Amino acid sequence: MHREIVPGVDWVGYVDWTVRDFHGYRTESGSTYNAYLIRDEKVALLDTVKHAYYRYLLDHIKGLTPFSKIDYVVCQHAEPDHSSSLPSVMAVCPQAELVCTAKCKEALSAHFDASKWKFKIVKDGEELSLGKKTLQFFETPMVHWPESTATFLKEDGILFSMDAFGQHYATAARFDDEVPLDTLFQQAKTYYANIVMPFGVPVAKTLARLGTLPIKQICPSHGVCWRSHIPELLKAYTDYTTCAASQKKVIVVFASMWDSTRKMAEAIVEGVADTGVDYRLIDVNATHDTQTVTEIFDCTALAVGSPTLNMGMMPSMARLLTYLKGLHPTGKSGLAFGSFGWAQKGASEVEAYLTATNIKMIQPAITCKFKPTEEVLAACREAGKKLAAL
Repeated sequence: MHREIVPGVDWVGYVDWTVRDFHGYRTESGSTYNAYLIRDEKVALLDTVKHAYYRYLLDHIKGLTPFSKIDYVVCQHAEPDHSSSLPSVMAVCPQAELVCTAKCKEALSAHFDASKWKFKIVKDGEELSLGKKTLQFFETPMVHWPESTATFLKEDGILFSMDAFGQHYATAARFDDEVPLDTLFQQAKTYYANIVMPFGVPVAKTLARLGTLPIKQICPSHGVCWRSHIPELLKAYTDYTTCAASQKKVIVVFASMWDSTRKMAEAIVEGVADTGVDYRLIDVNATHDTQTVTEIFDCTALAVGSPTLNMGMMPSMARLLTYLKGLHPTGKSGLAFGSFGWAQKGASEVEAYLTATNIKMIQPAITCKFKPTEEVLAACREAGKKLAAL
C-alpha cells in the first residue's frame, strides 16, 4: 500500500475512506493521514497516523525496511491525527531518535509518556543529514498549532508542509495530477476555510518565507501531494490568507419557522439577481456548517436571517454564527434580517454576532412582525441590490 513519491521517498500513510467528522468539520470525502519514509544512508520516518490505523502504518514501513533500520522519527505536529501512533512506532523502533522542536517535545510530553524516548531537538533552519539527502526544518507557528513545523528535503525539492496545503480528501491517487483539478482545489479551499482561516497572518508569513525555496513537490499531512500545480496552489493560498473573493457572489443564509424569514431571504436574492450578480441561498437547517462557511469564506457580502425563538435566534443559526466567529473571516460586509412575534430578538442577535465577527453592517437589521408585508419584501429586494453593489 506504500507509494513512491520520488526514489528513496515513499508515502506510508493511511487513507480513511469513512471518516465523516473532524472536530466539527464535515468530511464528506473522507481524509488521509500522510506519513513518509525517507531511505538513505540513514532512514527517517516523517510523521505517523491516527492511532486506530497504526498497524497499517507499521505494515507499510515493514514492506520497505526493518524497524531496526530506522534512525529518526520526525514529528512535525503534536495533534493526535498525526502523533497518536508515536507510542506504537517508538516501541518497535527503540533505537530511533525522535526529531522535533522544543515546543513540539513539550506538547508530545503532555499527550504521551515520552520519558523513554530519545529526543533530538532541532531549531528553526537547522539541517539533518541522512547521507545524500538533507532535511531542513522550519518552525511555522500557528499554521495551525504553536509547535507546527515544515520540513524541506533539499536535494529532491520536497516541502513536507504539515497541515498547510492539505485537504480532507480520500482517494487512491497520491498526486494532484491524478485527480480532477476542480475537485482538488475545492477540497483545498474547504480545508483552509474550516481549519486554517483564523491564521491568515502567520500563513502569509510562512508563504513569504517558504515560497523562496526551490520547491518541486509539496507533500502535506492530509490529502494528495502537489507536483504539477504548485504555482496555482501558492496563488490560491495567497488569496486565502485575506479571504479574498474568488467570484462576485452574495451569500444569503437563513433559518425559518413558518416561512416568513424564508420569504425575506428569497426577496433579498431577487434583489441580487436583478443586478446579474451570482448568489447562494442557504437554509442553515439543510446545509452543513462546513459547506456554508466555505461559501462565506470567499464572498464579499452576505445576509443572515433568523426568526425569534425563546427570546433569541434559532439554535441552528446560533451554532453556525458561533462557528463562523471563531474562524475570523475578514473583508466581509453584511446585514441581518428576520421575523418575530412579540419580541424582536432573533435579528438583533444575528446582527450582534455578525458585528462581533468584524462583518461590517451596511444598514440596520430588516425585521417584520409575523409575516412580511409587501413593503418589507421591497426593502429586502433593495437590500439585495446593495449587497450586490459591493
